[in-house]
Amino acid sequence: MLKYILRRILYMIPVLLGIIVIVFTLMYVTPGDPAVSMLGDNAAPEAIAQLRQDLGLDDSYFVQLGRYVTGVLQGDLGDSFRSKRPVIEEILDRYPTTLKITFGSVSLGIIIGILAGIISAVRQYSFLDRFCTSVSLFGVSAPSFWIAMLLVLLFSVNLKWLPATGSYSLAHWILPIFTMGLQASAFIMRMTRSSMLEVIRQDYIRTAKAKGQSEIVIVFRHAFRNAMIPIVTIIGIQICSFLAGSVLVETVFALPGLGKFIVDSVGFKDYPAVQGSVLWIGLNCILINLIVDIIYCLIDPRIKTMYSSKKKKKSEFDGHGGKQVAQNV
Repeated sequence: MLKYILRRILYMIPVLLGIIVIVFTLMYVTPGDPAVSMLGDNAAPEAIAQLRQDLGLDDSYFVQLGRYVTGVLQGDLGDSFRSKRPVIEEILDRYPTTLKITFGSVSLGIIIGILAGIISAVRQYSFLDRFCTSVSLFGVSAPSFWIAMLLVLLFSVNLKWLPATGSYSLAHWILPIFTMGLQASAFIMRMTRSSMLEVIRQDYIRTAKAKGQSEIVIVFRHAFRNAMIPIVTIIGIQICSFLAGSVLVETVFALPGLGKFIVDSVGFKDYPAVQGSVLWIGLNCILINLIVDIIYCLIDPRIKTMYSSKKKKKSEFDGHGGKQVAQNV
């Protein structure tokens, strides 16, 4: 298992370097001048030229890329053009908001999605199955900003039960988390249903039924445990997508999260802020994928067996090879 984890960690290094290069290149070729955005359209050309020189924007692509990669490897993401503060401080100020939305939504999606998926698979083609499938189809198809605006109109404007914007109390988080949790539960429910339907048709499930085991034991101890690999995968994908794609929900509910910060920085041509934020999200996604891979080892013993069997075969091969050489001598 340790060898498996170390291999996954080594895979992270080229992926992270690729993210750095791609993000920097995209911002480099993006039209617009940060110096003009900072000084205004009516600024003197001499002042713009001086600011570009001070920011290092007149250097060649490879010089700027090398300077940026060196800074990132030293833990320096640069300073924001707009606030003049270090980008890492700007990110850490907004990161908790994005984490609350992401993990609150995914937690809600796991509870609803897994239960609905199991019920739909066990009671296939029943009324509950059709109802859960229809709701999941709506959750997958409907845009998040549209759902958010409907919830605001219903619960904030008409019923006046919940606040529409802000993050000052627990009540302010209900609508944003429910908006994204509906989408998360839809994806998780569909994957759970599909994976469970594939597993419950296996021979060992029929054997467990023939032995007289209860349905709860068969579903949760035998079927669900062996159907968890795709479910864990989709949960990891949902966490990554919410970390990077919560900007619409944050904008509708006026939440000071990382997604809204990226959009505002793009409009201001704040290159260090955009590059640092995207790199931070990419690093989070890489770590989440690493955690998912580790969970694979815990729930699927075949991964451990694969690596241990390779090591065992290699040692046996070396032993037989040594014996053969000794006999030949």
